[in-house]
Amino acid sequence: MCVTAVESRPAGLLGASKSPSRRPFGARVKGFVALTKPRIIELLLITTVPVMFLAQQGVPDLGLVVLTCVGGYLSAGGANALNMYIDRDIDALMDRTSQRPLVTGMVSPRECLAFGISLAVVSTLLFGFTVNWLSAWLSLGALLFYVVVYTMILKRRTAQNIVWGGIAGCMPVLIGWSAVKDSLSWAPVILFLVIFFWTPPHYWPLSMKVKDDYARVGVPMLPVVASNKVVARQIVLYSWVMVGVSLLLTPLGYTGWFYTAVALVSGGWWLWEAHALQNRAKAEVTGAKLKEMRLFHWSITYVSLLFVAIAVDPFLR
Repeated sequence: MCVTAVESRPAGLLGASKSPSRRPFGARVKGFVALTKPRIIELLLITTVPVMFLAQQGVPDLGLVVLTCVGGYLSAGGANALNMYIDRDIDALMDRTSQRPLVTGMVSPRECLAFGISLAVVSTLLFGFTVNWLSAWLSLGALLFYVVVYTMILKRRTAQNIVWGGIAGCMPVLIGWSAVKDSLSWAPVILFLVIFFWTPPHYWPLSMKVKDDYARVGVPMLPVVASNKVVARQIVLYSWVMVGVSLLLTPLGYTGWFYTAVALVSGGWWLWEAHALQNRAKAEVTGAKLKEMRLFHWSITYVSLLFVAIAVDPFLR
């Protein structure tokens, strides 16, 4: 399915009539920070730092942790800024993105493009010269995958966009491990797969909530092109695989009883919520009673608990 990009809204944008350079300095700074999508990056760092503890089997060098976090923030921030540059046409037409800096005119498209490219270059060099070049190439690869493969190729063409596009969000676990080890092993690969199978059932409930937004701009998110029953069935399928993969770390000797207990309890609760959503979808419940956002909010708690357990587990073995 190929979707043609819609034209951006020509008028009515907050501040579009004024030059961005005439905006208050503080507001401009907030605009550039908003380009990096800080709340999303918080989640990326949650999956990076605990993996460093796992790789070290204890407390990693704190200077290395800081450099890895700064590099990861700059890299992900650059990817997000470039994503907003490319998607500025549809962002202007969607309710949930109507206040983004390019839409309001707080930041110009040229400034956004230069900002995103600069962050990409700086983050790659920072990783390469202060952490290691394996982490640098993994970081750059994640950025390019998100911008080119997801945003430019997949997002507007296929309902599988978030499935394969989510690979970029899996890379921080590899980066966290490689920052400590300067190599990779099965542990980060398993955690990569956990995030890979976590991403669709994490994002699809939100897409169910705002599917009218996506439909308006022709972005074929799965809830736009499929019924709630189909989406819920896919959520349950991915959820079971995710929980199963998360339990592989212990038999392979990377984690102990504490991580296993947290993975079982939090994963069990996830499956309960996923099946509850499927039951409501089967009963053709719609609107607020579908309660799709319950799973979305729990998905953030789940991944936080799981990765905190990864960081704590080495101290309890």
